[in-house]
Amino acid sequence: MSDYGFRSDGQYTVGGRSQEAILATNKVLKNTYMLLSMTLLFSVVTASIGMLVILPQMMYWVLFFVSFGLLFWVNASANSSMGIVAVFVFTGLMGFILGPMLSFYLNAIPNGGMIVAQALGGTGLIFLTLSGYVLTTRKDFSFMRGFLMTGLIVIIVAMLANIFFQIPALSLAISAAAVMIFSGLILFDTSRIIHGGETNYIRATVSLYLDIYNLFVHLLHLLAALSGNRD
Repeated sequence: MSDYGFRSDGQYTVGGRSQEAILATNKVLKNTYMLLSMTLLFSVVTASIGMLVILPQMMYWVLFFVSFGLLFWVNASANSSMGIVAVFVFTGLMGFILGPMLSFYLNAIPNGGMIVAQALGGTGLIFLTLSGYVLTTRKDFSFMRGFLMTGLIVIIVAMLANIFFQIPALSLAISAAAVMIFSGLILFDTSRIIHGGETNYIRATVSLYLDIYNLFVHLLHLLAALSGNRD
């Protein structure tokens, strides 16, 4: 049976969705990827600044918790123009926080530049491949929600536990699991956009940004560990 047709009001439909809904989804997609590109570039700039500015260790923890507060600001202002400002403040801070880690890999471990480049390339390849697959097939990955949320909770608990235990094998397992979970979230979040589950491009941008950010961080840890270096 064809997925194409007309409703009683004359609206053209595809897969049961009206032409208006499809056009609205395409607009959200376009705005999301445009804003995502700009925020990622902005994060590169602030990460470069973060590599040069040395702050006390405690300040990075403070900034980390501030970033959670900024997430609430982003969600609260997502339906207004202030949401754009909130997104750039949030992603800029996230980039800045990443600076010291990048500086460590680039300057303190052998072949650090190559490891960072591999992590960047791997993250880009994974994102483009997975998002491209969803956009091409238009498959609905909403069924993964429960699995992904459970996986996130397990990873967070394991990370908190490993702060105290400092077990290298557990750290490696966490990064490997996180790469899988955030890859799944790219599928899930992209699917939500194209199927109308997320109609706000600011919230959609932040979701995909966090998927990419965390995928890069954990892929970087994993590649460093597999190359014989530990952070």
